[in-house]
Amino acid sequence: MGQATERTDFDEEDFTRFRDRLGSNLKSLETLLQTPGFGDGPASFGAELELYIVNAQGRPLPINKEIQQALADDQLTLELNRFNLEYNFSPVLLSDNCFQKTEAEALTALKRINACAERWQGSVFPVGILPMLRPDDLGRSVMTDEPRYHALTDELRRIRGGPFDINIQGEDKIDLNMEDVTLEGANTSFQVHLKVKPEEFADLYNAIQLVTPLVMAIAANSPLLFGKRLWHETRVPLFKQSIDCRRPDPLHPRPARVNYGNAWVRHGAHELFAEAVRLYRPILPVCSDEDPFVVMSAGKAPQLSELRLQMGTVWLWNRPVYDPADGGHLRIEMRTLPAGPSIKDMMANSALLIGLGRLLQTSMRELIPSIPFDYCVRNFYRAAEKGLAAKLIWPSTSQSEPEYHSAASILARLLPMLPRQLSEMGFVDTDFAPLLDIIGDRLESRQTGAQWQLDRFARLQETLTSEQALLAMQQEYQRNSLDNIPVSQWSLT
Repeated sequence: MGQATERTDFDEEDFTRFRDRLGSNLKSLETLLQTPGFGDGPASFGAELELYIVNAQGRPLPINKEIQQALADDQLTLELNRFNLEYNFSPVLLSDNCFQKTEAEALTALKRINACAERWQGSVFPVGILPMLRPDDLGRSVMTDEPRYHALTDELRRIRGGPFDINIQGEDKIDLNMEDVTLEGANTSFQVHLKVKPEEFADLYNAIQLVTPLVMAIAANSPLLFGKRLWHETRVPLFKQSIDCRRPDPLHPRPARVNYGNAWVRHGAHELFAEAVRLYRPILPVCSDEDPFVVMSAGKAPQLSELRLQMGTVWLWNRPVYDPADGGHLRIEMRTLPAGPSIKDMMANSALLIGLGRLLQTSMRELIPSIPFDYCVRNFYRAAEKGLAAKLIWPSTSQSEPEYHSAASILARLLPMLPRQLSEMGFVDTDFAPLLDIIGDRLESRQTGAQWQLDRFARLQETLTSEQALLAMQQEYQRNSLDNIPVSQWSLT
């Protein structure tokens, strides 16, 4: 979305030209992906962390532009809502202690941003959904005043033809309508990028799709919205519903712009890019002057700006990324992980997700026939709703049908196999081993970020009002998070 436009109004001619450009981009990408040597080179790890800005009372503080301008840091970018920021980490080779380096960079960045936010009596920290968030914290007035965000919300609203319906049921229930997409900004995440070779993409991507529900279950960190106890990872239904621009049409159902995908990938990344072009109406039809084939004939990687912009408005939970940097390469962006609880927890979640994907990568062609893709999608939503207690359908290469197992039991069986997988990928043993220990501790204690928030909130409600308990819990969370303590060690008393 960072390459979006300064314009906010478009006509049908803009959309027609943009669609033509998308077709040219797709053909160029297909040629690139088939070019010997494209995307070669050592694998790298990258990440983006979205943050909440809060005041002394724990409520959202809309000063993202002020902080960004004061710090003048190119790695710090604005988000949809004025109380959110995103930090983009420097990519690191797997063999260069990528987890430790990213953790150190994150801690340094948080310290700098918090020092700056103090000028406005504010602070920042990572959390999937801010517990103290309230409906009156949202609305068009809190949207970051950037043309691309106005254009995005206007077009989604126009396509929808009415308000966005939010209906989430957990222990409590939320049922409301929103006239804009600012509730999407209530969700903050830790997005992980892994560089992959085109020929390895399909199997690794499918494996990551299969194991993501397991990681979602143990990484869940968003159980509350407006003080209501909903799903363990409420970000999942909230993100989908808050920008769902589909009009009800039972005869011709269309895929949501936020979804888990439509099928297993059979050949490679190109089919996912093609789906994004052919299944979804463009929202921001901004065209460049580049002729990608002329650029490629000169031996350079084209920008493919239109295709990258289109992919930025189709929110797959695991998404392919084409990047023209360094001669062009392909990445898998894993968008399911919530922000928080601590930087160590986020690094551990990343190691777990990548390690599990690698573990099953070579088995996917045998496993896919025993688990229809729809089963995998259901696993994803079950894990988001129930956390480690979720019962998931798990495939087998034997003749037997796939069976239900708890997410915790599947993780307990697979976790010991990951060190070898990560080592073979090029990660450093001393870099990832402490992170897998963090996952093991969390699995043993069953204390995820979501479970801690729910349990601590309930404990505090014994002596405080709900509002007081919510604030006290959030403040404890913020202290523990910024002290970089793994959530499995957080006290409930």
